Amino acid sequence: MTLRLSVGQHSEAGRKPLNQDFHGVAQPTDAQRRSRGIALAIADGISSSAVSQVASAAAVRGFLEDYYGTSEAWTVGRAAQCVLAATNAWLHAQTQRGDGRFDKDRGHVCSFSALVFKGREVHLLHVGDTRAYRLHPGALEQLSQDHRVRVDGQTYLGRALGVSPHLEIDHACWPAEVGETFVLATDGAYEHLDAARVHEVLAGSGADLQAASEALVAAALAAGSPDNATVMLARVEALPAALAPAVNRDGLRLPPRLAPRQDFEGYRVVRELHTSARSQVVLAVDAGGREWALKLPSAELATSTRELDRFAIEEWVARRIDSPHVIKAAPADARREHLFSAMEFVQGQTLAQWMTDHPAPGLDEVREIIGQIARGLQALHRKEMLHQDLRPENLIIDRQSTVVLIDLASAHVAGLSEGMGGGLGDAKPRDIAGTLQYTAPEYFSGDGGTPLSELFSLAVLAYQMLTGALPYGLEVTQVRGPRDLHKLHYVPLRTRRPDLPEWLDRVLRKALQPQPVRRQQALSEFVHDLHAPGPEFTTRDRTPLQQRHPLLFWRGLTLVFGLATVVLLGLRASGR
Repeated sequence: MTLRLSVGQHSEAGRKPLNQDFHGVAQPTDAQRRSRGIALAIADGISSSAVSQVASAAAVRGFLEDYYGTSEAWTVGRAAQCVLAATNAWLHAQTQRGDGRFDKDRGHVCSFSALVFKGREVHLLHVGDTRAYRLHPGALEQLSQDHRVRVDGQTYLGRALGVSPHLEIDHACWPAEVGETFVLATDGAYEHLDAARVHEVLAGSGADLQAASEALVAAALAAGSPDNATVMLARVEALPAALAPAVNRDGLRLPPRLAPRQDFEGYRVVRELHTSARSQVVLAVDAGGREWALKLPSAELATSTRELDRFAIEEWVARRIDSPHVIKAAPADARREHLFSAMEFVQGQTLAQWMTDHPAPGLDEVREIIGQIARGLQALHRKEMLHQDLRPENLIIDRQSTVVLIDLASAHVAGLSEGMGGGLGDAKPRDIAGTLQYTAPEYFSGDGGTPLSELFSLAVLAYQMLTGALPYGLEVTQVRGPRDLHKLHYVPLRTRRPDLPEWLDRVLRKALQPQPVRRQQALSEFVHDLHAPGPEFTTRDRTPLQQRHPLLFWRGLTLVFGLATVVLLGLRASGR
């Protein structure tokens, strides 16, 4: 099953000489429908402006065209915000160049609402006083909020496109259901229609939503509407399966086990690099002699949809990231018959091997490596992706000392994960996908991952590179809820490396806070603190020893009591 809608739309100028409303429905390809959904948009120019019809047309056309040009890795909310922010900037610039510079009521200003149906969810994007409704038996549920301000008995738009250089868009998301009908309308229509009239028209039009939209506009004008009137109707006819794979792998067969000198899908196998119960990784060369690492799923995964999806998504992610610190995928030049991933073969050593060779590295060496890893993670985060399996074995330092993130099979892509009916909109990852000892506590407590979770994992790596140990041992893996976060005991860096500066311990302690809100709030901030710590870290710490080093405090206290006991016993014995 795929997403399918029935749509009807109609607009009339009514008693006015010019129609300042505008509306439209996207006609996406099958691939766009899967990745970005189906979008409908409506805009209403303000009556006081002679150019607001330009604004409403630009808003709808710009959204429907540019939304499908955004990365399929982005969520609907981020994609819409970026597109509408660009449209708003253009409209505001036109307003500043014309009569609207001193009177916004004469500028390039309009209200805007859009519905985006993606997967099993429907998203609302809204600013102004156009409206979105959901139809219920005998009632209309208003989904949008009117951004109107009343001053001295007069009503004005509090928010709209083109008014200000800064734009705040309402975004909401709900699970969609087959058979639901949604309505988009301008005030010239909805102010003269009620739920009974809408139901009457729809009942009389049957399945013909185009006839229904025309009849509703006619009914609004007949009821005395003095304004332009526009109505859009959308009925959900079909929804995709609840557990549709993130990336299409239909028709691909599981590959055979490969051996040296074997030809496979345009490659010749050189040797096996790694094998496990889940996969086989081989070194192969293409027709041009370039080396590639091919990862193939094992036959045991034939019934594991989730694991097979990982093989499909790894190349998909790699092709959308352009960074020297993230592994690259082989060109997709020919149609494949088997499910596998082909990634560049990076010659070098893993970070795990580097740590074995450098048991007590200098701070400068560690900072350089951490900075490169951070740049690779930032490239993923800009596309709303999380690596989710940051560990020494998934980082390679090549012969030019460039650190490369590999193994993207656990990557979370927000834009691919949303739309499965939860109505969350942000598609936040909840499941633990990576190696436990490097996973942030919020995954274990059920709060899910964010870029700050990867900051935590990066700080774990930094701590381990410097000390050879983990900051919390294996305590993080025992977290089962928010209350368990208070039981985590951070082992101070200088108890293992007293030669390192105190401020470094404070920087790492902050990055490794169990609560994300108490960490640095960006990877760049953490990297900056490692190079140029501010007063927060360099000022002498006046926190009581019991809070800074609880284990050391209680050990010392026990030692003092023990010595006191020995002294007292000695005095008692000598007195006797």
